[in-house]
Amino acid sequence: MTTTLGQIAEWVAGEVSGDPDCAITGAGPLDSAGEGQISFAEKGKSLKHIAATRAAAVIVPRGHAQPDMNIIQVDNPRMAFAIVLGRLYTQGAPDVGIHPSAVIGKGCTIGKDAAIGANVVLGNDVIVGDRAILHANVVIGDQATIGEDTRIYPNVFVGERCRIGCRVIIQAGAVIGSDGFGFVFDQGRHNKMPQVGIVQIDDDVEIGANNTIDRATLGKTWIKTGTKTDNLVHIAHNVTVGEHSIIVAQVGIAGSTTIGRYAIIAGQAGIGGHLTLGDQVTVGPQCGVHKSVESKQVVSGTTIAMPHRTWLRLQTVLPDLPGLCKRVQSLEERLAQMETEK
Repeated sequence: MTTTLGQIAEWVAGEVSGDPDCAITGAGPLDSAGEGQISFAEKGKSLKHIAATRAAAVIVPRGHAQPDMNIIQVDNPRMAFAIVLGRLYTQGAPDVGIHPSAVIGKGCTIGKDAAIGANVVLGNDVIVGDRAILHANVVIGDQATIGEDTRIYPNVFVGERCRIGCRVIIQAGAVIGSDGFGFVFDQGRHNKMPQVGIVQIDDDVEIGANNTIDRATLGKTWIKTGTKTDNLVHIAHNVTVGEHSIIVAQVGIAGSTTIGRYAIIAGQAGIGGHLTLGDQVTVGPQCGVHKSVESKQVVSGTTIAMPHRTWLRLQTVLPDLPGLCKRVQSLEERLAQMETEK
């Protein structure tokens, strides 16, 4: 897409300094952008080195002057750049309408300007909202609901009766509504507990590639508004994830745990079952959380494999180690002083 610097300024509510008719054909990093490309600089080193860029224009913080350059001043350069990327680079999608190879069940409702790609399978009584996009090989179970402007990438499965909100993005290979891992041990055997609940994903959520989100045993597994998950995340049955939380790659969350609003769960962390993590909790990478965490707390830490009983004893000692170190240091100083006085 080709546009002008003045048009981009309108997109981002910015102020142009330089040539508003400068043609912009793409975007690139500040250190390697070239002719016709726009970049951004928000703080620190990037602003100091802005004069060396070969970009046709740069988005900068409001109030930052850069003589003899084409710039757009905005309140949040990174956010503005994200808007520009979304306008300049449109993502491919199936044609509006239903592909001839799609299989549509009985009683389905498909909204205005929706796009149903090749080999998509819709069960019975599925509702697909206006302008929703289902890429190739997507499978939607009976009575599931897909909201308006939602985009589902290839090879995604959404199970029966699950509810997907508006403007949701589900990346390729995700499984939404697989059976929760529930079994009853009886007479030497693990007997399956039927999983008859659903998954509900609210508006403006993004689900990463190859996520697996289990349906609830009863009730619902619930991903609330604005939450974003990275690739390879597993969310077990009856978990609730609060609004606008971030869950990074390879995180596993065990069943019936509740996570609050604006939480951040870093990569490869493991969250135990039946816990509550409050609002604005941060969990560090590879951290194993085995008890509930109050709001606004930051928890982290990993340990090497060891006998479980040793590990349990270690957990009671670790929080006291800083104090113990000070006591040992004090004792060493007193002992050294006693040796000197002899």
